Amino acid sequence: MHYNLPPIFLQSLQGIKGFDEAGFVNVHQSGEQVVSVRLNPAKLTDALQLNFTDSTVEAAVPWNADGYYLFQRPSFTLDPIFHAGAYYVQEASSMFLAEVLKQVTDLSAPLKVLDLCAAPGGKSTLIQSLINEKSLLISNEVIKTRVNMLVENITKWGAANVIVTNNDPKDFNRLKEYFDVIVVDAPCSGSGLFRKDNEAIEEWSEQAVNMCSQRQQRILADVLPSLKEGGSLIYATCSYSTVEDEAIADWLVEEKELSSTPIKIDDAWNIVQTQSAQHKAYGYRFYPDKIKGEGFFIAAFKKGEATTNGWQTDKYKSKSEKLMVKDIISLQPYVNNTDDFFFIKQKEEVIAMPIHLEFDLATIQFSLYIKKAGVKLGSLIRNELIPDHELAVSTILNSALPFVEVDKETALQYLRRQEINVTTNHKGWALLTYQQLSLGWVKVLPNRINNYYPKDWRILHK
Repeated sequence: MHYNLPPIFLQSLQGIKGFDEAGFVNVHQSGEQVVSVRLNPAKLTDALQLNFTDSTVEAAVPWNADGYYLFQRPSFTLDPIFHAGAYYVQEASSMFLAEVLKQVTDLSAPLKVLDLCAAPGGKSTLIQSLINEKSLLISNEVIKTRVNMLVENITKWGAANVIVTNNDPKDFNRLKEYFDVIVVDAPCSGSGLFRKDNEAIEEWSEQAVNMCSQRQQRILADVLPSLKEGGSLIYATCSYSTVEDEAIADWLVEEKELSSTPIKIDDAWNIVQTQSAQHKAYGYRFYPDKIKGEGFFIAAFKKGEATTNGWQTDKYKSKSEKLMVKDIISLQPYVNNTDDFFFIKQKEEVIAMPIHLEFDLATIQFSLYIKKAGVKLGSLIRNELIPDHELAVSTILNSALPFVEVDKETALQYLRRQEINVTTNHKGWALLTYQQLSLGWVKVLPNRINNYYPKDWRILHK
C-alpha cells in the first residue's frame, strides 16, 4: 500500500533531529509491514517456544528480552496459544518501555504503578511482566467503550496483582502521592502509525496536533498529584510532532518542576535521542526508516526527591465481605497455595488477590471505579466452586487439576464455543489445554462435554 503523506505534515518535521525526509517517505511508500510479538514469561512452556523458532521468528527485538519480529503476520485469531495469553501482539517500538522502566526504577522493590491510558493492554501486560509479585499495577482506561478489551487482555495475561479501573485522570487526585511510577501513553495525533493506518493520515491536521497537545497537558496536570515525591513519570506518544513530544517535556519541567531522566541507549538500536528546546529535557524518537518498527516518542521524568512520608496503607477499610475459613478450604484444590492470597466475596463470586495487597484494594475501592481486581475464581455454591474462566487462564491456578489436552482443530472448535468431542476417563470439571496451555473449562458428563468458554470472547472468524 502506498501512502501520500501530507506536504504540510512533512514540512512540520523539517529540522527535527533524526528526520530524513527521503528515507522517511520511502519507508512509508514501500508497503512494508512489521509484525512483532512479546511472549508472556509467566506462561512459557517448551511447547510454546517451539512456536517461535527460526521458521517463524525473523529476529529478536533488541530492546526487549521477550520481544520477537515475525517473518509475516499469521492469523492470530486462529492461534489458540494467543487466546491462552501466551503472547501479546505489540508494536516493537513501544516495547522500549521495558528498557525505560529498568533504568528509572528499582523493579525488585514493591512498586505501585499506574498505566493511565491502558487499553487495549500492551503496555500494562509489559509492565506486569517486569514488576515483582509484591507490586501492584493499576491499569486504567478513561474511555468506557474500550475498557472491556483491556479487561479481556489483562485476564488472559493471568496475573493476580492487577486492578483494572475506568476513571478520568482527575479522579486520581484522591490518591495523593500514591504511585511510584506513572506511565502516560497519551492520546495523540497518531502520525507514528501512518504506515499501519491510512485513516490516520486523512485525519491529521495542525489543528488536531495542537488540540492533542492541550489535552496531553490537561491529562498530565490531572494525574501528577498522585505521583510520589521521588517517583517517575514516563510519557509516550505515537506522534512525531514536537508540539506533542519535546514541547510537552519542556512544559513538564517548566510548569510541573519535574526533572528529565536520560536513558542509556545502544548506538546499534538507531533510536534518536533528542533534547527539548528550552530545558534540554531528553526524549527518544523512533523513526521507521531507522528502526524496525513504527513511529514512537518516549521520555522519563522524576518528581522531586524521595521522602519518608509514605501513603498510609491502612487508611480505608475494605467494602468487601471476606471469605470464611471453611469456604477457603473449598478453594484449595483450585489455587496454588491459598495462604498467599486473601479472598473476598461479591454476591456469590469469589475473588483472589495477593495477601499483601489487601489494604491497597480497600484504598482503590474507596477512590476509583473498579472494573476488575485480582483473579475471579468463580461462584461458591454449597461449598462447591463453580470455576470462572479467569481462574482457568490465570497463573495462580493449581497445575495438578484435571486437564484434557487437545489438537489445534479441537481447540479452535472450543474457542468458537462449539460442541467438542474428546476421549477422557475423567468426569466433572476439567481444563481444556492446547500445547500445555489452559484455554478454559469444560465439564465432562456421561454423554457429552459442556463448553464453558466465555460467549463474548468466542471466535466468530471461520
